[in-house]
Amino acid sequence: MPSFRTRVRTRRTRPALRPRLARGLVGASAVLALAVALTACGGSSPSSDAVAGAGGGATAKGAVVVGALSNGAARQATVKVPEVAAIRAELPKSLVKKGSLDIGLGFLPAGSPPLGYVGDDQKSLTGSEPDLGRLVAAVFGLRPQLANATWDNLFVGIDSGRTDVGFSNITDTEQRKEKYEFACYRKDNLGFEVRKSDGWTFDGTYRSLAGKTVAVGAGTNQEKLLLHWRDQLEAAGKTLTVKYFQDANSTYLALNAGRIDAYLAPNPSVAYHTVRTANTPNATRSAGTYSGAGSTLQGLICATAKKDSGLAKPLADAVNYLIKNGQYAAWLKAWNLTNEAVATSRVNPPGLPLGNS
Repeated sequence: MPSFRTRVRTRRTRPALRPRLARGLVGASAVLALAVALTACGGSSPSSDAVAGAGGGATAKGAVVVGALSNGAARQATVKVPEVAAIRAELPKSLVKKGSLDIGLGFLPAGSPPLGYVGDDQKSLTGSEPDLGRLVAAVFGLRPQLANATWDNLFVGIDSGRTDVGFSNITDTEQRKEKYEFACYRKDNLGFEVRKSDGWTFDGTYRSLAGKTVAVGAGTNQEKLLLHWRDQLEAAGKTLTVKYFQDANSTYLALNAGRIDAYLAPNPSVAYHTVRTANTPNATRSAGTYSGAGSTLQGLICATAKKDSGLAKPLADAVNYLIKNGQYAAWLKAWNLTNEAVATSRVNPPGLPLGNS
């Protein structure tokens, strides 16, 4: 089966993930806070670890708080992270001299919970992506400096040297390797969300969808995948009904009412919504994941630096240190993203092919 994507120009990624989450899942107060706190929608909003001192960033030397100010999307935890001299020695001397790691984020104007958004103090950046950036900076012994921007300006920042590395749900693609180098840290997955009381589980094949009614966002890579599975089932004399709704709220109303069996969406959005509904009458759960790159390749999310910057290896080494010593697992658990864990971080692994980028 081919790899299905809508995302690869310079990755205006997952149109269903960022706008839909901002509209349907973030409270109105959080969206208003974003508009007030991050007004330059076409540019960037720099911050020297905006959550430090507010319960979420580097607290004391050697400790990072993850999952802070999450408005219920994460379980806050303090993680001990020592500076690792051997990995710090791999960094370009100019970066060590500067003393900070400038981390690019691409979550303006509306935010993308749980990846990156304004926290419940209505001013600080929180999310899984800035949290991992802080953890890596701690391994390097550098001060994390966050710069939030629009998606396009995230890459402008990396190209111009304003930021050293992007932690912003960036998919590894062969096209991007023409300009950037990568250190992967998370699987790029889609997820099926169902009512918590529903015993159905996706078995990794389209056959398990026979007879189901599944909602999906129009114009997304997950829609292409789902329609392809529908065609395969129809060829076998079976049915898969695909439904569309105006927004996430309407989709979840249909799911709660039993008018659809499942919702296929980017896995982080599923993780976010299942946490937010866990203690409500409308609790949901993940019924399984599938690679966002299709059946032939596991999509990967990567820390992204300018090509030949010399950062990919130390970034991968830092992530591997966090994997080996447990901080990585604590970070994923805090944000309910354990099902996107990688066994190891690799430098420039195979990415989405040029023909589907």
